Amino acid sequence: MLKTIEGIYQDGKIEFTETPDNISNNTQVLITFLDPSNINPSKIRQLIEHLETVAGIQQGLDELNSGQSRPLADFIQEMQQKYDISSLNYPNC
Repeated sequence: MLKTIEGIYQDGKIEFTETPDNISNNTQVLITFLDPSNINPSKIRQLIEHLETVAGIQQGLDELNSGQSRPLADFIQEMQQKYDISSLNYPNC
C-alpha cells in the first residue's frame, strides 16, 4: 500500500495536515523534506497523483498475480449493461 499525505515538521515532530485512513500502528513510512523556497503546490499535487497511480497499478498487478481477475468479455458486458451501451464487437473477447 502507498498513501501520501501532507504534514508539517515542527519541534522534532511531524504533524499531519490530515488524518490518514486505514493506517495501523507501526506502519513503515518514508519522509521527504521539501525546500520551503521551492514548493510549488501544483507540482506536489501532481507528484502525489503519480504516486497514487503507481500504487493503483501495483494493486492491480498484485490482484492479477493472485488470480483475482476475470475475462475481459465479462467486464465489457458488465459495463455495457451498467451504462446502457449497445453491444460492440471486440476482437479476442
